[in-house]
Amino acid sequence: METNSILTANILDILFEGRNKEYGAYDLRKTYNKRINSSLGITAFVIMIFIGAVIGKNESGNKSIVPPIIDFITSKPDAEKEKIKPLVPKVIKVQPTRALAYPPPIIVIDKLVTEPPVEIKDLVNARIDIKNIEGENSNGIIPPAEIKGSNIIEAPVKKESKEEPPFIKVEVEAKFNGNWNFYLQKEIEKNIDELTEAGESGTCIVKFVVSKDGNVSNVEAITMKGTKLAEVAVNAIRKGPKWIPAQQNGNEVNAYRQQPVTFKINE
Repeated sequence: METNSILTANILDILFEGRNKEYGAYDLRKTYNKRINSSLGITAFVIMIFIGAVIGKNESGNKSIVPPIIDFITSKPDAEKEKIKPLVPKVIKVQPTRALAYPPPIIVIDKLVTEPPVEIKDLVNARIDIKNIEGENSNGIIPPAEIKGSNIIEAPVKKESKEEPPFIKVEVEAKFNGNWNFYLQKEIEKNIDELTEAGESGTCIVKFVVSKDGNVSNVEAITMKGTKLAEVAVNAIRKGPKWIPAQQNGNEVNAYRQQPVTFKINE
């Protein structure tokens, strides 16, 4: 198709350019609007005929079903032909409910005691029981009951506590809970006169065990044994506060600890 004729050509001619127009699709598309208009016209005509038939039927039917008018107000019943019958009440018999006579209880005298209790004088030489037993007089002594077992309370069994042996070397050593130098200085000042008279300067190493609870035990001097400085150092650690326990693998353990105590006499 030439370029000038495209603007004036039909869309179907452009669409089917170079195709077989006699196949049928071209004719169906070309006559589509005409067939739609014809169908709408026929449908509208049928609907109009149907509506007209319904309206005509209703008009003809309404004329034949008009109800007659009856004057109910002016009509009067014939009193002679219709006799009013008196209402007779119907008697319904009610069946009685079954009942039993239940007289109220009467309070009477209790049964008289046929066997009197034992006199007190007869109980002097006998013991009280639920039945009579022939035998020797008890003379006021009640025989003991049958003893089963030894009836001796046994002492509780002491469970042997397996105390863990103290470590010699640990990852974190035990520490004094506070200022060690300040605490040691106070202890030396308390015994300064005796230390000065002894005239022994030096360093005393004290060995002891710090439990995982922080308690101190097995305190002994491993150097300068028998000196006043050793005595002061051992007593200072023994009566001092709890220590911070040592640690091994992240757990608090019992461990040995060595603490030096130095004393020097100023000349």
